[in-house]
Amino acid sequence: MTNHNKFQAIVAGTGAYLPEKILTNQDLEKTLDTSDAWITERTGIRERRIASEEESSSVMAAKAGKQALEDGGIGPEEVDLIIVATSSPDVLFPSTACFVQNELGAFGSAAYDISAVCSGFVFGLSIVEQYLKSGRYKNILLIGSEVNSRIVDWSDRGTCILFGDGAGALLLKSVEQEKSLGVLSTHIYSDGSLSDLICVPGGIGRTGVNKKDIDDKKYFIKMSGNATFKVAVKRMTDVIREALEFNGLCMEEVGLLVPHQANQRIIRAVAERLNYPIEKVFMNIHKYGNTSGASIPIGIDEAKRSGRIQAGDTSVLGVVGAGLTWGSAVIKW
Repeated sequence: MTNHNKFQAIVAGTGAYLPEKILTNQDLEKTLDTSDAWITERTGIRERRIASEEESSSVMAAKAGKQALEDGGIGPEEVDLIIVATSSPDVLFPSTACFVQNELGAFGSAAYDISAVCSGFVFGLSIVEQYLKSGRYKNILLIGSEVNSRIVDWSDRGTCILFGDGAGALLLKSVEQEKSLGVLSTHIYSDGSLSDLICVPGGIGRTGVNKKDIDDKKYFIKMSGNATFKVAVKRMTDVIREALEFNGLCMEEVGLLVPHQANQRIIRAVAERLNYPIEKVFMNIHKYGNTSGASIPIGIDEAKRSGRIQAGDTSVLGVVGAGLTWGSAVIKW
């Protein structure tokens, strides 16, 4: 697939922020009927980061965003747009992105949130791609930030073991260049008929916040693990294949696959179906667990800083999240 756009959407800077507090599987053994061996075997997670009382989605997002701006060598006044992908916003409104804008001092920009849960960052990338390739904006800060620890039921061993907190950011820039570079394509989908697989069912706009939902712990994440696993593997595999086909690529040409870090077994199953070597798949789930919308940008930042992404490489992103939502993207560095 040849890109005839005059403008390309390139990644100019990356950043990430992880809270200092580490919660290990051994810590969870003390309060839950579970074990380190069981969690590690079933999920690949050994520890996760937990935000302090002072750390919210906007606080972590601003720190990751600041790092991305510094890495990209621009000041906050040069940012045209801030998009924050989060399913754990500071408040219902204003948007978390507006708090980030204020913290960074990026007052020449527009700022808004998007909600696609784990798929949020790739959905955000699809928006950013259009703005930059059209030449509408020059510099966009795209951030994924989550405080999942505030929306999990710490007595539910099926869900609380999975999630962690953190933020990741990309500064994307519009450049005039004929050669295809940066974000080559994005591919996003949703299926609302599967919305009950992963959800926070407590009512807000539907019923108003109410005591019964609070007592029934409905304002925490609920998940059907086995059903989610099956659909996640198929959807992520299919959408990665679509992205490769769209760009006339085969898996051998992909330097690094950066999947959403939901479960090591899902990641391994996807790599197997794609016949892609597991050593070329980026994984940090053992350290951070599932950081939802922050997962992929944290992965990109780590991969870049550790030298696993080099100029000239092609990376593929793949994600599945609540909604159900799923997507993929191809980036040429």
